[in-house]
Amino acid sequence: MMTENLLLRDSEINPTNEVLENALGKDIFLVYEDLIEIITNVEFELKPEWNFYKDGKAWLCKVTYKKKTVFWLSIWEQHIKTGFYFTEKTRLGIFNLQINEKIMQDFEETKTVGKLFPLVLNIDKKRQLEDLKEIIKYKKSLK
Repeated sequence: MMTENLLLRDSEINPTNEVLENALGKDIFLVYEDLIEIITNVEFELKPEWNFYKDGKAWLCKVTYKKKTVFWLSIWEQHIKTGFYFTEKTRLGIFNLQINEKIMQDFEETKTVGKLFPLVLNIDKKRQLEDLKEIIKYKKSLK
């Protein structure tokens, strides 16, 4: 079981690449760099935006396309967490994606947050970015 320790809790310390690398360690930071490169390239054109959120007392990265939030990213001890949110209507499309079976199982059992269904990926390896890309494509395709 992964330790669930949310990092980047000091509002005074901006999550620069140096800070992120120190928090994540070299290996997972390389995965983070790949993730940012993938989401900001011409295929996705997403915009990552770090902000300190007082309610959660941590830095979170809101990743948007135009005005739509595609997913949230946070930095944890030993992994990067991404959270997507789907409605009752849009959540079923996840089960048609070519993604890891475990992601679908977890998503099927997820508890709603208000009316939304969270889909969470804990990423610590480059190969997991393929699943992330599929979910982003789906999320971006929704109206």
